[in-house]
Amino acid sequence: MTNETTPEVLDVVVIGAGLSGIGAGYRLTERMPDLKYAILERRPSLGGTWDLFRYPGIRSDSDMYTLAYPFEPWQHERAIAAGGDILDYIKHTATKYGIEEHIRYEHEVVRGDWSSEDALWTLTVRTADGEQEVRTRFVYACSGYYSYDEPYKADIPGIDDFGGTVIHPQFWPADLDVTGKRITVIGSGATAITLVPALADAGADVTMLQRTPSFVLGQPGRDPLNRLLRGRVSDERRHAILRNKNVFLQWGSYQFARRAPKLTTRALRAGVRMSAGTSHMENFTAPYNPWDQRLCIVPDSDLFKVLKKDGAHVVTDTIARVEAGGIRTTSDTFIDADIIVTATGLSLEMLGGAEVFVDGDKVDLSERLAYRGCMLEGVPNVGMCVGYINASWGLRSDLSNRFIARVVEHMRTTGSDIATPTAPPGLERAPLLEMESGYLQRGAALMPRKAKTPPWTMRQDYLAEAREMKNPPVTTDLRYSSRGEPVAATPTSDGAEAGAR
Repeated sequence: MTNETTPEVLDVVVIGAGLSGIGAGYRLTERMPDLKYAILERRPSLGGTWDLFRYPGIRSDSDMYTLAYPFEPWQHERAIAAGGDILDYIKHTATKYGIEEHIRYEHEVVRGDWSSEDALWTLTVRTADGEQEVRTRFVYACSGYYSYDEPYKADIPGIDDFGGTVIHPQFWPADLDVTGKRITVIGSGATAITLVPALADAGADVTMLQRTPSFVLGQPGRDPLNRLLRGRVSDERRHAILRNKNVFLQWGSYQFARRAPKLTTRALRAGVRMSAGTSHMENFTAPYNPWDQRLCIVPDSDLFKVLKKDGAHVVTDTIARVEAGGIRTTSDTFIDADIIVTATGLSLEMLGGAEVFVDGDKVDLSERLAYRGCMLEGVPNVGMCVGYINASWGLRSDLSNRFIARVVEHMRTTGSDIATPTAPPGLERAPLLEMESGYLQRGAALMPRKAKTPPWTMRQDYLAEAREMKNPPVTTDLRYSSRGEPVAATPTSDGAEAGAR
């Protein structure tokens, strides 16, 4: 007699054990303690971005009271936190709430196949022991939207002729000694402005070479209100007060910047003048309006301080060619360098690069509308987590986590096997994330689209979305059905593309 085991079928598979994935585990079990779920993590440890990136000075680019979970208080003094502290916080949360025991490490999802007949996803998973199959009723991708394997490689003339070391921040060597080294950081985004003061403090002679200036805002690394509240109210109450305060400050400053760009530009320039000096004002005055691209934050004005004391330098120019000993710009300035850091951006990748098939037909994500910014038109039983580009990622991820948990709960209580977002006809389509940042423009063709009206839009407005997402109906434009009912493999809406790049 042959002993046969019943194949494992999970209720939910979460892809990714980063900030969002750990939050998803909490929100799912908060509503359904008996839920059978697993978090599949391709790396040997949790933490996502905060475990992958190890370059000097890595830190949050928004305050931790809004980036952190609302259910687990941020305990550190610094509101703009070091990457290591953020990683410790994620690990602490995963352990405290029993989420880590659901993580399966070194499990990379490379393909997902939906069967309407079985109402199940079969995930092809690459592990150290070879490919495996994991079956689940629902998939929730919390893997972010950039590639872990392939960062953006800018076309830099002559880079192969450089006689020194070339590093991308995504793959920073752990044993690199920068003391006394001449380092040129190419880029002007959050990574570059983080690296420059950290490398200067480590004893390097640093030059930031930027083609286009960015707006940069100095703000305190520690929140004075946190000091006032600590010990006077509970940690939970303190965290909630600081979170709400910063939500309103973020929202108000963004709205003001969009409505009064000239006045905001003058204020940002004044901040540079006071912190770095008049000579650096043009180096931090972007040729676009504030928040056309993400506004960079420097805690305690650390970048400006090293520039003011000549501990680092900024050159605004384009590269003519990299030579053996450094970089020659188009204005014929030569920048001596031992190390070149290409902080030129990320490559976008949805669902961790996994291919998706519905009843045998491959799904092109760029043809789909995003339902409430966290599900996909015509694709059953799938959620995705995408954060804000003008506020903390954690604000949007928690809204998505709560909504997906409510959808799964509704399916269980009603006995439904399938939940498929079904868009009405005639919706115009636009890029999901509308911002002029280079990485978003390069990757726009890979991402789902949005419409202009709820529930088929994704606003860059937490206060508006908090009202729409925390307790919205889970039946509006969501079609629930039973196993065996086929799902259309093509989009259901017939709207024209509007402004897609």
